[in-house]
Amino acid sequence: MDLSDVVATAMFTGVVLYALFGGADFGSGFWDLTAGGPRHGSRMRVLIDHSIGPVWEANHVWLIYILVFLWTAYPTVFAAVMTTLFIPMSLALLGIVLRGANFAFRKYSATLSQARLFGALFAGASLITPFFFGTAVGAIASGRVPAEGYGDVVGSWLNPTSILGGTLAVGTSAFLAGVFLTADAARSGDHALAEYLRSRTLLVGVVTGAIAIAAIAPIRRDAPTLGAELLGRALPLIVLSAAAGVLTLALIHRRRFGWARVPAAVAVAAIVIGWAVAQTPWILVDQMLIADAAGARATLLGLLAVVALAAVTVLPALTYLFWLTQTDAWVRDEPVAVGSAEHAEDTDVA
Repeated sequence: MDLSDVVATAMFTGVVLYALFGGADFGSGFWDLTAGGPRHGSRMRVLIDHSIGPVWEANHVWLIYILVFLWTAYPTVFAAVMTTLFIPMSLALLGIVLRGANFAFRKYSATLSQARLFGALFAGASLITPFFFGTAVGAIASGRVPAEGYGDVVGSWLNPTSILGGTLAVGTSAFLAGVFLTADAARSGDHALAEYLRSRTLLVGVVTGAIAIAAIAPIRRDAPTLGAELLGRALPLIVLSAAAGVLTLALIHRRRFGWARVPAAVAVAAIVIGWAVAQTPWILVDQMLIADAAGARATLLGLLAVVALAAVTVLPALTYLFWLTQTDAWVRDEPVAVGSAEHAEDTDVA
């Protein structure tokens, strides 16, 4: 394997991790948005705040990792992506900012109307970000980002592959979040909420799976290079993703919520890796090869050294953080993440 391929693999590992952890994080916005009014949706929003509160900022480590890698290792590709796709990338980043700000503002709202406004902005921004990241991926995968940059700033991401990519990004995020939230509700002893989430997560999973299957035909027409490889060398990963998705639905149906998290993560990871396999050896499909886009050898070696250093410093801290949020003691002792239980009752929007 060429050094540029090793670096690309390291970078894409961050994409997979962001799809998993960031996806589950963003997907919570779907459940917040559809939870209902203050009285009906308060328990759901308490669960969401508790589940993502400790980790929602940490999940963006992977986005920073991806962007720094792309900028440093493949500078011409970074320039091409950011000039052609500055609209969807800017909207995705705007969504991140609005999401974080309104997540914090809702916790300390003085009135019910303020909390409802900030909550709606948080939920909406949570859906905007994965959608526009998905459209950017679709633009790259369909060959609409020229190597020299400055491609069609609108048509590059408003096309069938991009729209399907954005829709699937939102759907898989919502499904992943639903699986994790259902497990959290059951572990905390709120079985009524777990049942509410169970039925709706099953529906979201079925709908997202149906869209993914239906997307194959238009993607093959609109992005022939990618489409051919998705049904070629990437097919085993696509089959694995489908099988893991079906297993997840079966486990949720049988109320094995904790176990369902494993195949759900496998389903998402497999489809993202399948996209990478289908796109290889292109970094910009039909425009630029990975080997041609790579920077200086010394730069690539330096990046790999940073990855090794991060693996022994950052990863253990992140692992410990996520482990803490999944312990039974955490669930029992920290049930509300919105200022205080009294505030949650008074505003009824926690």
